[in-house]
Amino acid sequence: MGFDAASCATIPDKVETDAGVAGPGVLLSFIVTNFLSLGLSAIIILFGLRKSTSAPICRKLLSSFSDQQILTGIGIQCVGLAKMETMVPYHFFIIWLLSLLSTATNLGTLLALVNDFKRDWVLRWIRQFLMLLNLVLGCLSGIFILQTVTKNLNPRLPIACVWEVDSKGASSNAALSIAGTVAVIAGNVLTFSIATWYLHYRQNPRWLKSVQVVLLLLMIGFGVGATVRVVIESQAFGSPPESVHLDGTGEKEWSYGQLLPLLLLVLPLISTIEIMRGETKVVPSRVDDDEKMPLFDTELQHQNAHSYQPNPLWGK
Repeated sequence: MGFDAASCATIPDKVETDAGVAGPGVLLSFIVTNFLSLGLSAIIILFGLRKSTSAPICRKLLSSFSDQQILTGIGIQCVGLAKMETMVPYHFFIIWLLSLLSTATNLGTLLALVNDFKRDWVLRWIRQFLMLLNLVLGCLSGIFILQTVTKNLNPRLPIACVWEVDSKGASSNAALSIAGTVAVIAGNVLTFSIATWYLHYRQNPRWLKSVQVVLLLLMIGFGVGATVRVVIESQAFGSPPESVHLDGTGEKEWSYGQLLPLLLLVLPLISTIEIMRGETKVVPSRVDDDEKMPLFDTELQHQNAHSYQPNPLWGK
């Protein structure tokens, strides 16, 4: 039988836990990667302001964390949308919050490593495609969340029921929830637009360093806000809404499936050791080469047109 309004007529008494979405290891892998990445981004940007070093080890480690985070962020959103006929709003909302952590990590990395992406058109357009895909999935998930709030969907019904059931009237905190959801969606679109411009902008005026710092602070605030909400809402670390009626405490248990995401965080550290031992060659930075640059006259200001590799298919 296909999914239709009849599938939303019966409200289950309980909701099965889903450790694959909201288990402690899964949540910690996103949270730890986000804060490590934003911390490394801050270090690289700070070094750029002080013109002390290009921080090759931090750059390599940040690139590895960022690639891992954006791919897992896109993957978990695809899983949530694929399972929308069985997944309740509680788990879907956690997926959306994790996608926000992925977005903050991706944009923070772009701010710090923008010159690395500009030097190669393939890397630049891969990053652009992943940013666009993450934005589309995030906005689509946000629309589901918005519909859930406006229709006051029963928290034990699948998220797909928002298109099948009639509205029951807004809840008491609906106005705040709607405003927050709309603000996050609009913020995602705005930051994507700024990031796209920043990724393809060929000039490097002095004020661009100020833009780097301001946007990085916004991404840190973005990550902190999403982390706090995940910790409060999840069964693993906080208290989920009582109306969800989760069956058991499966999302608090540490199993192999929860340890694996954390173990994967070790892989970027292996690449870092290779760099430290001289096994991997990193593209040098002009910050390291030119010792006569004055303070704040950094790699970003002195990058010329030759370090921006055009797309050979249609660009110059």
